[in-house]
Amino acid sequence: MSGKVVLYYFNGRGKMESIRWLLTVAEVEFDEVFLTTRDQYLKLLSDGALMFQQVPMVEIDGMKLIQTKAILNYIAEKYNLHGKDIKDRVMINMYSEGLMDLMEMIMILPFTPDVKPKLENIQTKAKERYLPVFEKALTGPIYLVGGKLSCADVQLLECTLMLEEKFPGILAGFPNVKSFQGRMTQIPAIGRFLQPGSKRKPQPDDHYVKTVMEVFNISLPLP
Repeated sequence: MSGKVVLYYFNGRGKMESIRWLLTVAEVEFDEVFLTTRDQYLKLLSDGALMFQQVPMVEIDGMKLIQTKAILNYIAEKYNLHGKDIKDRVMINMYSEGLMDLMEMIMILPFTPDVKPKLENIQTKAKERYLPVFEKALTGPIYLVGGKLSCADVQLLECTLMLEEKFPGILAGFPNVKSFQGRMTQIPAIGRFLQPGSKRKPQPDDHYVKTVMEVFNISLPLP
């Protein structure tokens, strides 16, 4: 269990995508094991690889890590993307958790029978609750915290790109965020990740949803 980092998840975005983004920015190579059958998932369970019977799971540094926030924090700490001190880190964590709240609303859409009211709610919250926070934070600074790149910056880029997929033009009223997005895409590792053929995953489709449902043996609508 040494050597290259290995990600265990579906061949889709979900909660693993933020981990892919962060590893990419840290310029860490990784392999992926895609779950396509329930038997694969049951084997991971029987092997004791999933602490809370959940994925994402990441093999790194001789450990099998689960829980998305814990994984992101470990990578951020290891690759100096988590601020210079405890005060920086708590700001980074607040920004990151807010972004994760917003992205998780988008992640659940493929599993939602009636997406229209959900989309309206996401758009309203993005424009009224979340984006204004980052617009204010980026008045002057190049990065969100401490004048240097952090995991919160990476998640903000990921989140704004997800929002634009659903709501083209949503950043029109947030010029600081739009400028930030432009700066971030100039980082070479990010530029490569945004090109076709990278390990970045496309928006989820029906096949992705079907695979998730079959692996976890659940049916729609979700409880």
